[in-house]
Parts: sequence; structure tokens; C-alpha cells
Amino acid sequence: MVATAEQLPDSQRIVITGVGLTAPNGNSYAEYREALLAGKSGVSDYEIRYIGETLAGICDYEATRYQKKRDIRRGTRAGSIGIYCAGEAIADSGLEWENIDKSMVGVYVGVTEHGNVETENEVYNLKGYDYDTSFWSHHHNPRTVANNPAGEICLTMGIVGPHYTIGAACAAGNAGLIQGAQMLRLGECDLALAGGVSESVHTFGIFAGFKSQGALAVHTDPTKASRPFDTQRNGIVVSEGGCIYTLERLSDAKKRGAKIYGELAGYAMNTDATDFVLPNPERQVQCMNLALKRAGMNATDIDIVSTHATGTTLGDQQECTAIRDVFGKSETTFINNTKSFIGHAMGAAGALELSGNLPAFQDGVCHATINVDDLDPACAIDGLVLNQPRELGKVQTILNNSFGMLGINSVVIIKKL
Repeated sequence: MVATAEQLPDSQRIVITGVGLTAPNGNSYAEYREALLAGKSGVSDYEIRYIGETLAGICDYEATRYQKKRDIRRGTRAGSIGIYCAGEAIADSGLEWENIDKSMVGVYVGVTEHGNVETENEVYNLKGYDYDTSFWSHHHNPRTVANNPAGEICLTMGIVGPHYTIGAACAAGNAGLIQGAQMLRLGECDLALAGGVSESVHTFGIFAGFKSQGALAVHTDPTKASRPFDTQRNGIVVSEGGCIYTLERLSDAKKRGAKIYGELAGYAMNTDATDFVLPNPERQVQCMNLALKRAGMNATDIDIVSTHATGTTLGDQQECTAIRDVFGKSETTFINNTKSFIGHAMGAAGALELSGNLPAFQDGVCHATINVDDLDPACAIDGLVLNQPRELGKVQTILNNSFGMLGINSVVIIKKL
């Protein structure tokens, strides 16, 4: 039998002590939450080469807060987002960074893909030199290696402990959290910077790919384009963003009197093994149930389910089928979606969507899913919070779903302490 979080010693219990983020509708934990409760979308008109006019969720964070302009030019957008979020997470945590043993800090960053932005730009620029590769950027390799975003964080912050990125498609934000927790429990680090980042809006390829699938959202009003669960939904709004958490062992957090956002009470990952793109609700059910089992909880113990739903017809329906299977008999579980505000932030999605719900532990409010004018009957679930926030009074637990291409599923459960 697997021990639940409460049965573990404090040295094996993992808690969130800091949050750093940038989202299309906010560049801090407080600003982001305010936008979600106010129904403020972060989706806007956007234009990118070869695609032309489209829609996207664009971040407008202060990159030079933690980087010099020279380093921003040398590095990557994903790295810059990661550096900003990591710096904000450390600042939020109250840690005395100058006194931290940097050899015992681990950096675990989830990504959907990486390097496409820089490679596309370099190929585009190279054609101006008649494809003479002597003009190819000498920054190409460090920009495009898979560990780049985590590595750039370490370079900037002087971290000499372990770092790597976790390629887990759109389940990557949760996967980063899970990896950070595991490494803390193994004693490989004493502090983990964990979460996910996405630079997706800067690559035309991802827009072209979704467009060729018929899965790229269009709408005359950008703020209404991302509309999971609505009968008129027509696809994904591609977004960028990032969210990095400081994770610590409960024993260490208590020792320094840290504020604690919540405890990682349970988690699970599994694989559909059925299709490149289409999800398998049976495997999603298994993933949620395994996370509940590891947390020592029943479905009725969960107050908020943060859905992955992206705004595609089958994807939303399949996840709703899975959620109905697990939570259909729970009258105390409420369900929402954050992509309706910010679009799909790919590798950052899970981490960002969790951070949008964490404040419910303090304010007792479940933020809504916006843009649902006509609920798809196949997505109708008891407890779905639509268009207006719902006062719950007391929130103790959040279950966060993130699912990705090639059938990767991830579920994280956070508990209030």
C-alpha cells in the first residue's frame, strides 16, 4: 500500500512555497487571479509569417527584470520566460537566495516543444544570404538543445545543481511539478524550481499544424475565441506563458517559517497508447483515480477540478466523459477551465492553470469557465462553473488535469495545509 501524504514524515511531504508566472492576462499571481475573477481574457489579434492574421495569447512581462538585453538576444523566448518566472518564484518564496546552496537547487521545466522558434527564424534569415550556412547563427545549438529553458535559468541564477526539461507535450507543466517533488524526496535537491514554459506563439509551424488539422480557433472577437464546452467552439487558441513554483520539503518550509500555498498530496501520469492526437477517456479516468488513490482521497474529497479542455470538439467531450465517470456522484466538486481566458499555453498550461486556482484556498472562490453561451450537452457535468465565479466558502483540495499529444496524461492534486 502506498503511503498518503499525511502518513509520510515531513521530510517526504512536498509543499509549494513560491509562485512566479506570466500569462496573457497577468504577470503576477495576484494580477492573474484578479483577471480570472473579473472574466478578463488575454487573447488578442496576432499576425505571424506565412499564416498572416490569427489569434493568440501573448505575454507582456518585464524581461529585463532578471536579464540583460544582451542575454535576451543570445538566448531563447522560452528561456527568458523561464528566467522571469523563476526569479518571481524565488522573490515570492521569501528565501534568502544569497544564502542558498546552489548545488542543492534543482530546475525541472516542462515543455511541449523547444527550438522551433529559433530554427524557423534562422532558416528564414538564411535565405537572405542565398542559404550560405556560413551565416548560420553560432547560438543555434545552445538555443535548440532540449535542456535549454532549464539551462538558461541555471546560467542566469548561478544554479549548479541538476537541471533538465521534461518533454511531456501539454501535460508538461504538471510533469515538471511531479519531477521536482520526486527529486526532493530522493534527496537530489533541497529546493526545486519546477513548472512549465511555452514560447509557442513565435513559431508559425504550430499555427500551421493546428490549422491543417482544422483545430485552430477563429472568431471575430479575440476574447471569445477560446470557448471550451461551448457548442460553437472551433479549436485551440495558441498561447505563450510560464509558471514556475518553488517546491520544498515540509520540514524545511516549517523550519524557516515559510508561507505555504499547498501540499502536493497526490499525482499520476499514464499513457493512452491509442492515437497520436485523440484522447482516451478510459486512460484519463485511470490517471485521475490513481492520483486520488495516492492522495488517500475519494472523488467527494475534491473541491475543484481544473480541466484541460482545449476547445476542440472531441477533446472536450472525451475529458467530460472521464470527469463524469470519476466525479459524477460528487455533489461537492466544482469544475472549471482556465484556457477559456488565456488560450492553450502548451507546456506551461498545467502549471499556469493550477496557479489560477490556488488562490481559492484563501478566497474560497472557484473561477468560472467563460465564453460558454450554449453548453454542449456532451460536456454537461454537474458542478461545472460557467461565466461567473462561484463562492464555495471553503476550498481544501484542487485536482489539476493536463493531457497531451501521443496520449500522455498527468494529474496533480494539491491540498491546503
